[in-house]
Amino acid sequence: MAVGGGVFLLGMLAVAVAALWAFTVLPRSLPSVTALETLQPLLGSKVYDDNDELFTEYHVERRIFIPLAQIPKSLRAAVLAVEDARFYSHWGVDPMGIARAVYQNFRRGRIVEGGSTITQQLAKVLFLTPDKSLDRKLKEAFLALELERRYPKDRILEMYLNQIYFGAGAFGVEAAARTYFGKSVSELGLPEGALLAALPRAPSTYSPFERPEQARRRRAHVLNRMVEVGAITRAQAASANAAGLALVPPERRRTTGPYFAEYIRQFLEEKYGADIVYKGGLSIYSTLNPTMQLQAEQALREGLKTLEGRTQTVAKSRPAAKTPSEHPEGAILTIDPQTGYIKAMVGGYDFFRSEFNRAVQARRQPGSAFKPFVYIAALESGLTPATTIEDAPVAYPFGQNGKPWKPDNYDRKFRGVTTLQQAVEESINVVTVKLQEQIGIRRTVEVARRLGVQSPLNDDLTIALGSSDLTLLELTSAYGTLANQGVWVAPAAIRYVTDAEGKLLEENIPQGGEAISPEIAYVMTHMLRGVVERGTGVGAKALGRPIAAKTGTTNDYSNAWFIGFTPKVVTGVWVGYDRPRSLGRDETGSRVAVPIWVDFMSRVLAGTPAEEFPVPERVVLVPVDMDPAGTCVRPVVMAFVRGTEPRVTCGPPKN
Repeated sequence: MAVGGGVFLLGMLAVAVAALWAFTVLPRSLPSVTALETLQPLLGSKVYDDNDELFTEYHVERRIFIPLAQIPKSLRAAVLAVEDARFYSHWGVDPMGIARAVYQNFRRGRIVEGGSTITQQLAKVLFLTPDKSLDRKLKEAFLALELERRYPKDRILEMYLNQIYFGAGAFGVEAAARTYFGKSVSELGLPEGALLAALPRAPSTYSPFERPEQARRRRAHVLNRMVEVGAITRAQAASANAAGLALVPPERRRTTGPYFAEYIRQFLEEKYGADIVYKGGLSIYSTLNPTMQLQAEQALREGLKTLEGRTQTVAKSRPAAKTPSEHPEGAILTIDPQTGYIKAMVGGYDFFRSEFNRAVQARRQPGSAFKPFVYIAALESGLTPATTIEDAPVAYPFGQNGKPWKPDNYDRKFRGVTTLQQAVEESINVVTVKLQEQIGIRRTVEVARRLGVQSPLNDDLTIALGSSDLTLLELTSAYGTLANQGVWVAPAAIRYVTDAEGKLLEENIPQGGEAISPEIAYVMTHMLRGVVERGTGVGAKALGRPIAAKTGTTNDYSNAWFIGFTPKVVTGVWVGYDRPRSLGRDETGSRVAVPIWVDFMSRVLAGTPAEEFPVPERVVLVPVDMDPAGTCVRPVVMAFVRGTEPRVTCGPPKN
């Protein structure tokens, strides 16, 4: 008896010590629940498009506060039924709920039900870590009691519904309603409310996007619980259970402009730091045009599908399992040449398949799309579109493996005496290499640098054929110099940024300098118009308006390019594989990139008047024979800086 009494006394002493610790020591280690009164959601940064409309947000959590009165009663009832049916009768900790959970878990042999009340869950979310230790459970219970003592039930429920995680990055019922159903929580009916109530227990397991059948079964459980607690009738439950999930369709889940959003996020984070970007409440006014962006995404996706469709026969001979690098990829970039503002940026087929931004991060050989730099340098050297060079075989001693390099033309033909105009239009390699040799590599490199190219450039004659790796952003911006009458403006994605108080942090005022003279810019532009009128870019002629452009294709068909512009819009397209390999025989810039460019630009320019490129005063347009015989059987209007036009022409000047 003495031993038993001693054990009893020790047990009572242990309980007393535990109680003393719980009511004296424990509270001092806990945060004050009054923090709930001043709790502020983290201020993410908002990004606006070029119309000052909200485009996207950068935030640690997607959370939108909404008052309890605006949350449907059916959703509130669903959450209470499945999470805490005795919420309005207990005082923060529910002994009956704990007993029921222990019994159910013991009966099933595994954890199937939790005993935490909604108040306890709120305490854990707001003030504690998610570990499952006894110490944390005691703290959770104490904080729940404090919350119930200080705040009314509706306030606690309101905070819970605005704080709890519903999956897919959505915190709170309003963000969840918009994420899953594309509408405000106040518009949700019973089936939708029951589905949301199904998610907090295990958002990934019951994700309606990823696991719709599990989500249906969990919703059915919620509806059954609502019947059991008397919140709805069995008929209402059956009707709601028969309803579809009514989720936002896949095409609406895909966010517009993710590559652009990530591009400026990285820039801002490097400049201001992650804390400011995600928590500082910045307002970022970007250059993005949402209509152009959507059109660019659609055009690229459709163009890549068409290309992949043509190569299905080749694909069947490869392993069935595909990785992202085994799909053809591409990029589109559109810039306003007068401001440098990036209006659309697509860095790949699908951001969620690959976040690698091929518009700005991928450096690839541009092939013939680099040739305008060579021809600009030639024009600055005093040559003209009518200058002739013989298109004939040539060999250089610095080839690979000790063998001479013999540049060849795409069609394996040689044309004899050829004008520079024809060489540009038909993208004749041999003439371009001989021209590069004549004017010197240094001139071409200098031109490229003035037009914004920063990537390393090869110091040999292969530079003329685009052997140096460049980005689509560099090329597109450089071509914009021609559209902007010789003035290069640095590309920009942000107009200005303000902090949480509205103070201006930075402003990008377009500033450009003359990279090449207006006359040279126009002559080169006119030469590139010939590419569309008669040359490799003739597919763009379908737009029925003045367009200057250049195709680009590498020798093994691993890169296909098309950079083209009107006076106010310049757009570049690149297509290739992430791990360079051939797109397929004859899959050239003309066949692959031009259709994508035309599809996009036809949408962009629809309903707008055709604009002519402004002709500088010191430029004259003269018909010149493209045929070396000089009999004017192939007269073509060429542009010349006044005084450099040939003496023998096929007629008087056009202006």
